[in-house]
Amino acid sequence: MADSHRPPPTLDPTSRHWAFAAGAASLVPMLLQLPGTLGGTIAACATAVAALAWRQPAHGLIRLLLAVSLVGTVLVLTRFSFGRDTGCALLAAMLAIKPSETATLRDARSLVGFALFAPFATFLLDQGPLSLALGLVATLISLGALQRFADVEAGDAHAVPLRQRLPAIGRLLAMGVPLTLAAFWLFPRMATPLWGVPERALARPGLSDTMTPGEWVDLMNDDTPALRARFFGATPRQEEMYWRGPVLWHFDGRSWTQPRWFRNLPVADTEPADTRWDYEVEIEPTDRRQLVALDLPLAAPQGTRLSIDHGLWAERPQTSLGRWRMQSAAPRRYEPRLPQTLRQVALELPAGYNPRTLALARQWRLEAGANDGAIVQRALTWIRAEFAYTLDTPLPGRHAVDEFLFDYQQGFCEHFSSAFVVLMRGAGVPARVVTGYAGGYRNPYGDYWLVRRSDAHAWAEVWLPERGWVRVDPTAAVAPERIYDTLADRAPGAGLFGAAGGMTPLLNVTDWLRRGWNDFVLGFNATRQQDLLKPLGLERLGTRGLIALFGMTAGLALLWMLWLSTRGPPETDPVLRAWHRLNRRYRRVGLGREPYETADDWVHRVANDRPDLTADLAELSLRFSNWRYAGPRTGRTASRERQELVRALQAHRPRPPGERT
Repeated sequence: MADSHRPPPTLDPTSRHWAFAAGAASLVPMLLQLPGTLGGTIAACATAVAALAWRQPAHGLIRLLLAVSLVGTVLVLTRFSFGRDTGCALLAAMLAIKPSETATLRDARSLVGFALFAPFATFLLDQGPLSLALGLVATLISLGALQRFADVEAGDAHAVPLRQRLPAIGRLLAMGVPLTLAAFWLFPRMATPLWGVPERALARPGLSDTMTPGEWVDLMNDDTPALRARFFGATPRQEEMYWRGPVLWHFDGRSWTQPRWFRNLPVADTEPADTRWDYEVEIEPTDRRQLVALDLPLAAPQGTRLSIDHGLWAERPQTSLGRWRMQSAAPRRYEPRLPQTLRQVALELPAGYNPRTLALARQWRLEAGANDGAIVQRALTWIRAEFAYTLDTPLPGRHAVDEFLFDYQQGFCEHFSSAFVVLMRGAGVPARVVTGYAGGYRNPYGDYWLVRRSDAHAWAEVWLPERGWVRVDPTAAVAPERIYDTLADRAPGAGLFGAAGGMTPLLNVTDWLRRGWNDFVLGFNATRQQDLLKPLGLERLGTRGLIALFGMTAGLALLWMLWLSTRGPPETDPVLRAWHRLNRRYRRVGLGREPYETADDWVHRVANDRPDLTADLAELSLRFSNWRYAGPRTGRTASRERQELVRALQAHRPRPPGERT
């Protein structure tokens, strides 16, 4: 009964540091996936809490204030939007303040157990190799912390240095890895998950079906990958790489949008040119349905569909990496007969906006007569002569197009395409805005093209008699270098180390490795699973066959775990290992210690058979018993005594019977 009232084991400083290290390592991968302000706030709070609780837990009132303030901050920064980001941020916030209540060994175990949720929750936001590597590091540190706690409870913490804990940690990993690999490679792949994954509360950067001039600045400064493309056969020139995304028709005076009912209309007729591009595109997740394809896609791949304006849309939001095989060709003629309904939509302008632009457009129409092509060329000549490209633009007013065309006359692709389409519509030329990406960078290591979010671009399409829709890029008229940069200028890292791009080879290799990760891990689907089994003679294995194969493999993995468990963990105490080796040496001369014998009983038995060995063995036995059972000792003196005892145990070797000294 007295044991039931015994206080829980206290937390020594080393164990506290192990617990804090496990919590920090688990928190890092999640913070890297949260928005900068949110992740930085949680990281600062975690640092402050760790400093406050480094020696002892914080007061209860302080913990309450920390929890309330941090949760409130997370909700404000996520704009009270509930989804994956908010849930992961709240988990990170709770983990950040968890060390403030760590007082006992049980609290430390609770902290480590709670911390392990963080790296696994990170995979809801990102499945990249960096997240996996950081999650693995966090798992190893957490296992080391739990091993330390077990040693503290057993009274052996002083005798087990860090390097001797690594085999035990490796043993735990070896138990679980075979079953994990079996589940990944052999468990039947399904087209959709068994349960729904909540939407992200905070949108990922990327294209949307809305464009407001001036709001792409952050996107155009984002060098993270948007897509990768690999061509089979001929490759288009860089200036031909227009990656078509959402097509925008409706203008309210400020923003461009696409009427949703357009997506259900049949695809417009096109007459493709003779040259066709066969390629595979790998698109990073955006949590949206819109995709991009080389202008113009000839058909929609499985799981997608084309809208009337050849915008490509997926059947469900793209929450993970997507890969599609496509064919595209530039159009020789694109919808040469424009239905009256679409013509009206392509000429609509809101009333009460941009009077100077409309007046100029009407004047051009009177001067050009019925020649729509002349109006287009006149606008491009004007833009080429008097306009400049810049990302530093003033905030637009009510008449944003008037201000751009007649006042500051500088901007980037959103301004040029929006103003150009408004000007064309004012002159009676049907026009629309097309968004997507332009150009790309060829990675020489993988022979594929990398398109980054900073390559986001918007251009215009005008409808001309007999030709139909024709691409017109007013931004290229004033700043072609922005659209068709040299490969050196667009190489990753070139902006940091000059045009030569001192970091370019390293970043090329990094992205090539990331593409390999996408191919072999994130892109592992049902087809790849069947290909994996072909060398085994299993050409077509159905779901039942896969389940049976997985069951057999999982059974073997469980037997492996059982075998490792029955063998027992490797001995970590160097003194005990040396003692066991001494026993094995005595066993070779027929005097090994029996499992039921104490050290003293063993010495007495050896003395009866071999008196010549008694003195040395008795001394070693006494020193071993004192070290093992006299209580924990720490410090340099204890370390020196342990080393001397280990050397003495290793040096003593019993002589065979009859051998002279």
